[in-house]
Amino acid sequence: QQEKEDLQGKLKLREHLSQTAGKSEATPAPSKNSDLEMKQLQCKLKNSNNEITKQLNTIKSLKNEVQEKEDRVRELQAKISRLERDLNMKRHLIEDLRSRLKANQENEKTSNETLESLERKVKALTEDCSSKKTSIDSLKQRLSVATKEKSQYEQMYHKTKDELEKKDLKLNDLESKMIETEYAMTELEATASQQLHGLAKQTGQALETIQKKLLLTNDKVEEFMTFVKALTRELQQSVQELRTKIKQAKKMGEVRACQKGLSQECVQLAASILNVSTTDLEEILEVEDDEETAKTKMEFEKDKEWLQYIQKLPEAQ
Repeated sequence: QQEKEDLQGKLKLREHLSQTAGKSEATPAPSKNSDLEMKQLQCKLKNSNNEITKQLNTIKSLKNEVQEKEDRVRELQAKISRLERDLNMKRHLIEDLRSRLKANQENEKTSNETLESLERKVKALTEDCSSKKTSIDSLKQRLSVATKEKSQYEQMYHKTKDELEKKDLKLNDLESKMIETEYAMTELEATASQQLHGLAKQTGQALETIQKKLLLTNDKVEEFMTFVKALTRELQQSVQELRTKIKQAKKMGEVRACQKGLSQECVQLAASILNVSTTDLEEILEVEDDEETAKTKMEFEKDKEWLQYIQKLPEAQ
């Protein structure tokens, strides 16, 4: 800019000098040196103007780049803030999932503990039942012994009655003793019969419920097995039917394509070359490929294996 100002000052000074020289002299003749200097100064002025415009353009481009970079920085900062928010949300979600997992684990522990307690109760009940059975057996043995003793006492009573009619006092004592023993025996019999009746009721009810449940489960299992077997058979039959239909469609398409491609004259010519009739030639064209028959056999075998496997599954599990 300083160089431009100097050049402009020099140019103005030259113009002023030329004007003054023109006024002083009537027919002025501009010298060659001053013209050349004027041209040089104008060229320098143009160059400086061009340089200034270039510098201004570079400054504008740099400002635009700075503005773009600032916008990019703002976008990146906004993206970073969004990512931080997402990260915080994911952390909260992970913490929530961990708390849920802990709660589920605690619930599983409590359910396992309740299962163990129920198993212990079942074991205790089975042991109690076995002990009650043993006590019932012992009571039955006692009853049999008591009945035997009763029969023996009756026999002794009849013998003593015949032999000791004179001894009334002893007989009365024996009668009182017999009455006491009979009363005790009746009490024992009543208590034993009550216990036996209650146990029989309980065991009968439990057996009835278990039998009903077993019958229901067996019916369901049989229904499921029959359903699975019928379904597998139907699936195999439908697959085989579809395969046969696809093969027939392929055959018909190939035969039609072959018949369309061959004219009647070609067919007769081929029959005459092979020394066969046209119908035999059509049968030869309709013959299946060995690879295709082998493939169909393999597929049929695989279907049979699959059917056997599926029908064995419900029997195993």
